[in-house]
Amino acid sequence: MTSRSRATMAEIAAEAGVSVPTVSKVLNGRHDVAPATRERIEELLRARSYLPRRNPPARTAGLIDVVFVDLGSAWAMQILAGVEEVAHRAGTGVVVSAVRHTPHVDRDAERNRFEPRGRTRTAPDRRWLEHLAARRSDGVLLVLSELAADQRARLAELGIPVVVVDPAGQPDPSVPSVGATNWTGALTATEHLIGLGHQRIAVIGGPGDVLCSRARVDGYRAAMHAAGLPVPAGYERTGDFTSPTGHRETLALLDLPTPPTAVFAAADEMARGAYEALYERGLRVPDDMSVVGFDDLEQARWSIPPLTTVRQPLTEMAGLATRMLLTLIAGEPLDSTRLELATPLVVRASTAALGNISMSSARS
Repeated sequence: MTSRSRATMAEIAAEAGVSVPTVSKVLNGRHDVAPATRERIEELLRARSYLPRRNPPARTAGLIDVVFVDLGSAWAMQILAGVEEVAHRAGTGVVVSAVRHTPHVDRDAERNRFEPRGRTRTAPDRRWLEHLAARRSDGVLLVLSELAADQRARLAELGIPVVVVDPAGQPDPSVPSVGATNWTGALTATEHLIGLGHQRIAVIGGPGDVLCSRARVDGYRAAMHAAGLPVPAGYERTGDFTSPTGHRETLALLDLPTPPTAVFAAADEMARGAYEALYERGLRVPDDMSVVGFDDLEQARWSIPPLTTVRQPLTEMAGLATRMLLTLIAGEPLDSTRLELATPLVVRASTAALGNISMSSARS
């Protein structure tokens, strides 16, 4: 490429050693770019005679898109409630999409300590981006998902900001995100069970390639290690945040030669599956096994018995992410691009001291 040839934004970003959104910020006159970085980018833009795409017509639709992987859960409804509350006050419409996912390979994974290089990850189907551009939406909230690099670049070229709620992978520093203190919440949940005298404590985690799931399992491990307690073979189970997998994995735990006296399920839905499995075996919560969940969905309060769980402030997370997105749409800088909200333990009736455990199948 000669010094006067037509360049793309992605090529400018690569040569400057920055992300496409950073180049976009410089082009749009944003102030949240370091002076030295701005100068380097501007010099390359001049040297390459960069011509930005024609600006699209001013967006007057007053819309933001909320993109879910799965809408069929109480978890998603709490997220949506938080988005709509803030958007309504701002006079902004909300378009909700549940997208299919297609695999892509994360070529930047070697920079992510949680992921091995070249691990297969998922991203929304490309068609959703075409529909987004056609609607002329002002911004995107991406829920428990992620974007491929080319999708991020295309949104940057369109001038459409993105904020991620509960990121699936290690957050890209250039993409604002709102999450929760998953590790701390899991640590607290496990310490609660240890404080009740339990030593044989199992965990049912979510998908291994989802950041919040890994953090919750790591928090469980940290609590067990700090208490000097072993994690026997078979005590770490993997589900997918749904009730059927909680049911399946609890049955597997009960079939172990030495079953646990307590289980930490990394989602309330999986805790509900644990309840069902115990009921099928003629066992009771917490008399025969203590159960702790994570999320504090509405169902946790009216479960029988009411579920002890870690409260993930889903509505607040979504509301905060929406306010961040509206700030970006207004062309204003954010105070922070990565926020995590606290996850307190809510103690109810599904946990009891070990001395109250009567499970006939709990063999020593």
